[in-house]
Amino acid sequence: MTQLTPTRRNRRLSNPKAATQAIREKRCIASGEVKDEAELIRLVIGPGDEVFPDIAAKLPGRGIWVSADRTAVETAARKGLFNRSAGRAVKVPDGLADMIEAQLTARALSLLGLARRAGEVALGFDAARIALKAGRPAWRIEAIDGAEDGRTKLDRLTQAAWGDIPVAGGFTAEQLGEALGRGSVVHGVLTGGSQVRAFGVTMGKLQGFRPPAS
Repeated sequence: MTQLTPTRRNRRLSNPKAATQAIREKRCIASGEVKDEAELIRLVIGPGDEVFPDIAAKLPGRGIWVSADRTAVETAARKGLFNRSAGRAVKVPDGLADMIEAQLTARALSLLGLARRAGEVALGFDAARIALKAGRPAWRIEAIDGAEDGRTKLDRLTQAAWGDIPVAGGFTAEQLGEALGRGSVVHGVLTGGSQVRAFGVTMGKLQGFRPPAS
């Protein structure tokens, strides 16, 4: 399933409220490019001078920013760019990119759980179909290990009614079920609500750490 990642300009145009907010930008230590924070991962230096991901960008201290992309993180680690940015020798854990991917996955699922508790997620094929007919959804949710038949039917319904809608398709049915209070979840719809923006940003970042087919 394709996870759609809007550009900075498209995000602002599609969200009038966001268009009025100041864009916060930082420089990626790997590429030197200045980007919106929504396209970057923040890392901090923790106890023992070890580099830690700060996925929610809320931990105290000076942040080190790198593009939300597996190659950028691995390049920064290999070339000692965390040392340069910190101004001293720091410890970069093995598998830092995998650690970031795992934390982004956990955050995305947590945000879905919050949306579910707020009544903003429809679960199951029938509920998803009803939600898609009722109004334009923010996201569709499809388990990566779900059957193609149901997914294809919802694809057709979505395309006919709304055109392109982003799909979160990189989680297993078990992962979704655990996050959403079910044994397993194959189909779902995030209808809207306060978690939509954070979920979209998190999914956009997560895409940079997964193969394109995820």
